[in-house]
Amino acid sequence: MSLIPKKGTVYVVDDDEAVRDSLQWLLEGKDYRVRCFDSAESFLSRYDPREVACLIVDIRMGGMTGLELQDRLIERKSPLPIVFITGHGDVPMAVNTMKKGAMDFIQKPFKEDELVSLVERMLEHAKDAFAEYQSQASRDALLSKLTSREAQVLERIVAGRLNKQIADDLGISIKTVEAHRANIMEKLNANTVADLLKIALGQTPAKATS
Repeated sequence: MSLIPKKGTVYVVDDDEAVRDSLQWLLEGKDYRVRCFDSAESFLSRYDPREVACLIVDIRMGGMTGLELQDRLIERKSPLPIVFITGHGDVPMAVNTMKKGAMDFIQKPFKEDELVSLVERMLEHAKDAFAEYQSQASRDALLSKLTSREAQVLERIVAGRLNKQIADDLGISIKTVEAHRANIMEKLNANTVADLLKIALGQTPAKATS
């Protein structure tokens, strides 16, 4: 039996059982892990944002529509790449979903090879998007440790202000500014001012994109 790891997770959300079954059969045959849901609501209640995955969702469903699901995921700042399944009359609606960040849409009946290459692209995109999402989440967690005064000091360090100028801005002594700086460096695990700036500006080593 093959022990090759799965290529990634594909969430399928569609209220049509036949569509879910055919997508599951097709994608599992290509060694993807597939998780099917018959409604947007059941998907949202079980979706794990830490998993590198992509989403194939029907644009029209009973209950919450695919469009509403996209809006919910945008609200949650989810990095999940989305592809919509559409009928012939839904193309203008699908174009609108792409303006909001959907990766693509496929029309029924879809061609198997097109769908598989689309899933491949989505999961490649997902790896980068999830890495960025996680680094943003860890940055937010670090910054949330700062007191409001430390956050004010950090904002001015980032703006290039000197200790004396920061002290004048905030009506505090230079010694207090230095104490805040030391606390900020410790809380953000920064060894140098350059490290501090990278964390505050959300910069991580850039990944080459092909």
